[in-house]
Amino acid sequence: MKTDEQLRKDVYEELKADPSIDAAEIAVAVKDGIVTLGGEVASYAQRWGAERAAKRVAGVRGCAEEIKVKLPGADERTDTEIARAAANALQWNVSVPSERIKVMVQNGGVTLDGEVTWQFQREAANDAVRYLTGVKWVDNQIVVKPTVSSSEVKTRIQDAFTRNALLDASKIAIGVEGDNVTLEGKVRSWAEREEAEHAAWAVPGVGDVLDRLTIG
Repeated sequence: MKTDEQLRKDVYEELKADPSIDAAEIAVAVKDGIVTLGGEVASYAQRWGAERAAKRVAGVRGCAEEIKVKLPGADERTDTEIARAAANALQWNVSVPSERIKVMVQNGGVTLDGEVTWQFQREAANDAVRYLTGVKWVDNQIVVKPTVSSSEVKTRIQDAFTRNALLDASKIAIGVEGDNVTLEGKVRSWAEREEAEHAAWAVPGVGDVLDRLTIG
């Protein structure tokens, strides 16, 4: 087991190793394996990337992200300009059914709303607006609507877990009620936990995933 101090150093080294992140502006604190990220960055993309980097580090049990986005003057945009850019980005992305998604912008924050058939479409919409100039945060409220039965969903998730070399399927219990999936059990790392969640989301018919997996 890593000490909190060793974990703090590892997280900071991971941040420094990512060229898209200005690690010098990010503060890292760790208590009982829970990482807290603070400080200021120049874009929402950096804020999102910092959280992803921290979760990649072995031994991290959780992550609280308190980073603030402080845009350089040249990157400031009005809400109208951001909304127009977001709508165009969604329309130009072939993975996004843009006609089913609404964009709302307030004080630089983008909220996405609507319904899609697949989780990858929900993620693609998020990716399309995350890197736009002027964006300070993204709230993805897009809903995935089910298209298959609960029993079929569970079978497909079990099969996906078994095929995945990064997962120990025998340690993960899958519960399905309607289009809601619950994952329980113990995994070896935060990365494995995210891999299980991603694999579950990739199955058609999944509307929500409740991740109760613990890291041990």
